[in-house]
Amino acid sequence: MNAPAKMKASDFKSDLTPIWCPGCGDFHVLMSITRALAKLGRPPEEVAAISGIGCSSRIPAYTNCYGFHGVHGRSLAVAAGLKVARPDLTVLALSGDGDGFSIGGNHFLHACRRNVDMTYIVMDNRVYGMTKGQPSPTTEPDWDSALTPGGTGMNPFHPLVIALASGANFVAREFSGDIKACTATIQEAIEHPGFSFVEILSPCVTFRPDEKEWKNQVHNAQVEATDDPARAARRIMTDDGMNTGVLYRGSRKPFKASVKDSIGDLSTLEAAFEV
Repeated sequence: MNAPAKMKASDFKSDLTPIWCPGCGDFHVLMSITRALAKLGRPPEEVAAISGIGCSSRIPAYTNCYGFHGVHGRSLAVAAGLKVARPDLTVLALSGDGDGFSIGGNHFLHACRRNVDMTYIVMDNRVYGMTKGQPSPTTEPDWDSALTPGGTGMNPFHPLVIALASGANFVAREFSGDIKACTATIQEAIEHPGFSFVEILSPCVTFRPDEKEWKNQVHNAQVEATDDPARAARRIMTDDGMNTGVLYRGSRKPFKASVKDSIGDLSTLEAAFEV
């Protein structure tokens, strides 16, 4: 049997040129994703990238695998349906903090709970970048802007805590500027059974130029990843928001649908609904 051909990151890149702002962290996330997929060794036709709406959600267009650019906040619903119907595929769902945690927040909770074997990558820049700078669910309460003078005054959404509490089987955070670490974590997330969640701090240099300092603020977590949810919760709750690395590796069995024989005769289906 011939060994599978060695894949390169370029095999997973489309011919389209990204139109993100120069300096956007999403460039590095795209690079990390294509490198991780190359390391996995699966051909592009065995990978699907599903997204919603937002700057980060453009990634399927910039990849050479199967892709679906859906509606706002619904990437997880589409991705879960695809994975259940086609368990042979490697399925990635891609979102931003607005798409994933605001309109898509309920899908996030239940995707973690269902534990379908797929990977959810959220590029978190703590602002609505595509719609010109509104605060997002993860924006700091005192972030001052023209739209919210003095800040929102509301506690930010904590995606790692929510993911862990809702049943995600793998939880991690990375910084887009550390491509080597991002690549390794994305690869591990894809390989880990069940629902894997990776939050990637990805600066918006246009509407949050202060986030350029993230490269000086992020730091590797000083503790090893754990398979104990309670221990992981204590670590995450005392987190400063800038710890990076894998925080939790669970052992729950992934959800698998029981697929029954399909009905090819319409009259058989109609009979089932007769009253």
